Amino acid sequence: FLLLSFSVLLACSLLNPSTDEELPPDDITYKGPIQLTPAQQARVSQENAFALHLLQQTIMRTDESNVVLSPLSISVALGMARNGAAGETKTEMETALHLTGLADSTINTYYKTLIEGLPVVDKHVEVALANALWYKEGFQIKTPFLQTNTDYFNASVAALDFDSPDAVKTINDWCASTTHNRITSIIDQIGPYVRMYLTNAVYFKGAWQRPFDPKQTSDGQFNTTATTQKAIKLMNLIDTFAYAADDKAQYIDLPYGEGDYAMTLLLPVRGLAVDDLLDGLTTESVTSMLASLRLQELSLTLPRFRTTCSFEMKDPLSAMGMQTAFTEWADFSGISDVPLMITAVKHKTFLEVTEKGTESAAVTAVEFTNTSMPSYPFVVVDRPFLFLIREKGSGVILFAGKVADPEAF
Repeated sequence: FLLLSFSVLLACSLLNPSTDEELPPDDITYKGPIQLTPAQQARVSQENAFALHLLQQTIMRTDESNVVLSPLSISVALGMARNGAAGETKTEMETALHLTGLADSTINTYYKTLIEGLPVVDKHVEVALANALWYKEGFQIKTPFLQTNTDYFNASVAALDFDSPDAVKTINDWCASTTHNRITSIIDQIGPYVRMYLTNAVYFKGAWQRPFDPKQTSDGQFNTTATTQKAIKLMNLIDTFAYAADDKAQYIDLPYGEGDYAMTLLLPVRGLAVDDLLDGLTTESVTSMLASLRLQELSLTLPRFRTTCSFEMKDPLSAMGMQTAFTEWADFSGISDVPLMITAVKHKTFLEVTEKGTESAAVTAVEFTNTSMPSYPFVVVDRPFLFLIREKGSGVILFAGKVADPEAF
C-alpha cells in the first residue's frame, strides 16, 4: 500500500512600505469593494470564523509571544487540496475550514472572486494572490483536479525533478517573486516520498490613510507582561478614527489608502489578558464590534515594531477537525489513483509596522508525501494586543494575529 504525501507550506510577512510611494500599474482597472452574492457573503462569515478559530488554536499550542497568521492563505491552499479530497477526508477538511451548506461550484467561485477581486479594490493598496502546483516528474495527476485548480484558483502547474536541489530553488524562487522577496524560502529539502506541493502566496502593501509623523515618534516602554517592560519606539498621532470601547477592550480601525482596507486593533483593558479577549471572540462579536465603531477624535500611540514567526499548522488543523487527511487513511482519490496524505502544513510570518503603513506577504504550501483625559479617548498600545487586516467591502480577514513581545528597531 503506497501512500504519497503532500504539504501545505505557509509564510506570511507584514512589513513597512518603502520610503518612495509606488504608483499602481497602468494596466490595472480598479473596481472598488468586492461585490459578493448572498452565498459568497455567507462564505465570508464562515471564512472569518475559520480565521478566529485557527488563531485561537494556534495560540493554544505555542509558547511564542507573537502569533501572526494569514488565514486566507491557509484557506486558499487547503481549498485547492479539498478539490482532490473525498469521503471522510473531504468532510473533515470542510469542518476545519468552516465550510458548510455550500456546493463545490459556489466554494470554488468564491475563491476565484477573492483571487481576482482583492487586487483591484484600492489603487493605493497593493494586493496579490498567487497559486501553484508542483509535482514530481512522472507522478500521474488526474486532469479534472488540475483543471479545477487552474480554472478557479489560476494555479500554475509544473513538473519538477524532486531529486535535484534545483527543485527546492525553483519553489523558493517562486515564493520570493510572488512576495516581493519578503518570503525567500519555504522548504529546505524535499523528502524521498514527497510527490506534490500546493502553494499559495498572498502579498499586501498599504500606506496608512492617516500616516504618523516620524518627528512625533518617541522612546517608550511596551508592557510585555504585567511585570515586565521593554524599550520600544512609540508612534503618536491625534486624528479622527472609527473607535469603540466596552468593559473588555478598546477597538480602533486604522484605514489604508482610500479606506477599503483596514487594520483593526483590539486592545484589552488593563488587567485583562489578551488571550482571554481572543477566547471570547466570535464572528458575531466581531461583526457587532465593527458595527459599533463611530468616528471619534482620539490620541493614538502605537509601537513601531517587527516580529517573525514560524509554525507547523498540522496540530491546530487537526484540533479543528481535519484529522484523516494527515493519516494513511486519507482519501485524495480526486488527485491521483496513488494514495496520498498531507504530511506538512508550514507557515512563516514577518510583521513590520511603521509610521508609513503595513506591508504583508504569505505563502502556503501543502506537501503530499509517500506514507508511511481631554475629551477625546487615549488609545495607548503599550501592552499585548490583537489585530485583523481585512477588506471592508467583503469583510474577509487577510491577516490576523497577537503581538505580545514586539521587536524594536
